[in-house]
Amino acid sequence: MERRVYESVKKFKFKYPCTIAWRLRQHSKVIDNYIADDEKVMYSFAGQKTDNPFDIVTTYVIVITNKRILLGTKRLLFGYFFTSITPDLFNDLKVKMGIVWGKLYIDTIKEFFTISKIDKKALTEIETNFSALMMEEKQKYIKRDETIL
Repeated sequence: MERRVYESVKKFKFKYPCTIAWRLRQHSKVIDNYIADDEKVMYSFAGQKTDNPFDIVTTYVIVITNKRILLGTKRLLFGYFFTSITPDLFNDLKVKMGIVWGKLYIDTIKEFFTISKIDKKALTEIETNFSALMMEEKQKYIKRDETIL
């Protein structure tokens, strides 16, 4: 099955050129390895996974599928980092806009992620896509838990 992560991220970067992101094709391949056959890529974007204003080399690709949120980066020499966030582990999303760039704070039960150096014009679109998935998927978990009780 052909994956569309790179094409989706490339469209995002073209639409929001002020976002600082490098090596999108390599980072997208990491995510492609973990997308299940029954998952659809709903939205994807890129940014720096850091809160350090001087760090511009920690590019991550973030993908929202119809089931979860995926974060991935290919290391420069060898290996990669990958994180999967399911709706039951997702707590909150905070958006912060600065003069040039924006930041996202993704709070989960186990970890806290900062995605920075995102074109500030993209923040509303990203938040809308995050919220749409999380609201829909959380309802499924709530209904499932109610039937168990």
